[in-house]
Amino acid sequence: MELTNKTVVQEFILLGFGIDQQKQFLLLPFLIMLYVLTLVENSTIITVVLIDGQLSQLPMYILLSSFSWLEMCYVTTSVPRLLSGLATQDQVISFHACFLQFYIFFSLGNTEFFFLSAMALDRYVAICNPLHYPRIMSPKFCYRLIAGCWVVGFLGYLLPVVLISKLSFCGNNIIDHFVCDPMPILSLACPPLGKAPLIMQISMQTLFLVNVFFVMFSYGNVIYTLMKSSSKGHRRKGFSTISMHLLVVTLFYGTVGAMYVIPSGESHSNISKAITVFYAAVTPFLNPLIYCLRNNKVKEALGKLLRRMMRLLLKKITV
Repeated sequence: MELTNKTVVQEFILLGFGIDQQKQFLLLPFLIMLYVLTLVENSTIITVVLIDGQLSQLPMYILLSSFSWLEMCYVTTSVPRLLSGLATQDQVISFHACFLQFYIFFSLGNTEFFFLSAMALDRYVAICNPLHYPRIMSPKFCYRLIAGCWVVGFLGYLLPVVLISKLSFCGNNIIDHFVCDPMPILSLACPPLGKAPLIMQISMQTLFLVNVFFVMFSYGNVIYTLMKSSSKGHRRKGFSTISMHLLVVTLFYGTVGAMYVIPSGESHSNISKAITVFYAAVTPFLNPLIYCLRNNKVKEALGKLLRRMMRLLLKKITV
């Protein structure tokens, strides 16, 4: 990528939060704790589902454990680099590493869109077509659905990333963000930008809106079906299950959707960073708690796992 003086851009500087050093060191332990707890929570869910013979065959928990793995990958793409920058004040990232982070970070976010749609489909079939649920949502179909989410998720941003990476960059190489976000990167590119910004916007908004409408359609039908149910117990159990799903969906889609309605101005960058921190670091921490808070099967399986670990520990101590 050539500058106006014919030099080549080999690295970018991530500006980060743009706060003083004292505040950065206060933020550092909070983000470290959040990151570690996120890994522990999600790995616990994966372990519980894999060990429990019953849960490992149920579609909802197959999707949940895969979703937990996705969350671990998602938070690891951005947070360790952020922590390193806060701790060492080294904000330099190579050109290729920046675009690799850009591609993986947004592809994982896109994959999460499709995972939330897959989980909405699971609840739609379970509640609206319960008699066909075992046949439709078989473990084999679930694994195919999971594979499809990953493949489509990583294909969605391939073309925009390639087009943006081939642009020429003029002026400074400072990205006003703590991750390689496409909008700050595009602001450094020199004209003509070609179709790269348009294709980026179309990709982002299309993938977002398609999944939002699918989730709204699925849960809308679920709520309608539950409202018609004559059994209060069935209705209560159904609403208890989907309420947790809806909370996760609202947190993620709400924060990502807010990126499209932030007014331009001096505060745009700071609001964008705050929102990115929330959906990149906070929601992966909250999601396991939300899903398992009122899930008796997960809590029972976790209790069995803890008791088994305690017995093994006591056995080793007494030997």
